[in-house]
Amino acid sequence: MAQNFKTLDDLPADLTGKRVLVRVDLNVPMQGGSVSDDTRLRAAVPTIAELSDKGAIVLLLSHFGRPKGAVRPDMSTALLVKPLAELTGRSVRFVEDCQGEEAARAISIMLPGSIGILENTRFHLGEEKNDPELAKGMAALGDYYVNDAFSVSHRAHASTEGVAHLLPSFAGRSMEAELTALEKALGNPERPVATVVGGAKVSTKLAVLGNLVGKVDHLIIGGGMANTFLAARGVDVGKSLCEKDLVGEAESIFESADKAGCTIHLPYDVVVAKEFAPNPPSLRTVNVHEVAADEMILDVGPAAVEALADALKTCRTLVWNGPLGAFETPPFDEATVALAKTAAALTQDGSLVSVAGGGDTVAALNHASVAADFTFVSTAGGAFLEWMEGRVLPGVAALQR
Repeated sequence: MAQNFKTLDDLPADLTGKRVLVRVDLNVPMQGGSVSDDTRLRAAVPTIAELSDKGAIVLLLSHFGRPKGAVRPDMSTALLVKPLAELTGRSVRFVEDCQGEEAARAISIMLPGSIGILENTRFHLGEEKNDPELAKGMAALGDYYVNDAFSVSHRAHASTEGVAHLLPSFAGRSMEAELTALEKALGNPERPVATVVGGAKVSTKLAVLGNLVGKVDHLIIGGGMANTFLAARGVDVGKSLCEKDLVGEAESIFESADKAGCTIHLPYDVVVAKEFAPNPPSLRTVNVHEVAADEMILDVGPAAVEALADALKTCRTLVWNGPLGAFETPPFDEATVALAKTAAALTQDGSLVSVAGGGDTVAALNHASVAADFTFVSTAGGAFLEWMEGRVLPGVAALQR
């Protein structure tokens, strides 16, 4: 995968006056009119700066919120002009549409090297429908198209997929880093490969688990999901979160794993409590077969974490999605933090390639203060999950021609 898409290196070295449409993900959370987390804006800066330095007229395409085709001032990308100007240290102007004559007129007076944010793509109903006319209208504004938004590339929208077929198309630096890391992690990884899949519900990750058992050597299941697998193994999980109706699905994942030679790791000691609260008095660590009827499993126990750490030491590649326990509430963050620290140390030693993704996962790794020590941390949620499911991402496929 990593070889058959073009990057910024394939663009002409001198882009003076060339209009480059760049699909970025500027869909950042806002509080009281200001950006509360600028991670996505920061991710876009290297591509924007590089194109601007080469003399291009950089035109940023992004959605912002869910206006569903309505024009809403509270969802105008105009709100992002100032924060992006501060991050890039350059002047950024606002263009009042992402297609049409008004936009074309505004762009015609922009100078080489300048940056413009086009209005919210989702102010047009055609964006989410991948309307060919809207895609044509967007493409008419540019000479080249760059997709730098892996996080929205699982959606076949006009600005992520439609435009890519109408202009010479390239991956931006953020997209390139993401695709290169993912290729290393599951496309053509060094073996043995381990993957951690956590989170509350099996139902949301069934496709992921089904795809992974055929690709990895060690599948570590944590979070509420593990309870459903424990139940499938005949363990009484008390009043833990458990999807009893999916026990059959869990059985078939065990069977597929057996056939594929993939080892599934479930906790054999767990941290339980009678109520879900910070540091509850009823807290205890027990063997999984000793969970009382009025207790719930809220984290993986220390003996299991130690065994998982030993398994990671034999691996060359790790893909991580989802926490092992209810990590937002202490002390149920201990297993996630301990295993994340092991993975980070192995990565820093050069013995492990570690790739993590998904919102909860990023939060958990930041909480453990190890996000910077992983090989690559993807901020994409849905796109990362769909990639783990083995699905083709339309926005990425459009770059691979």
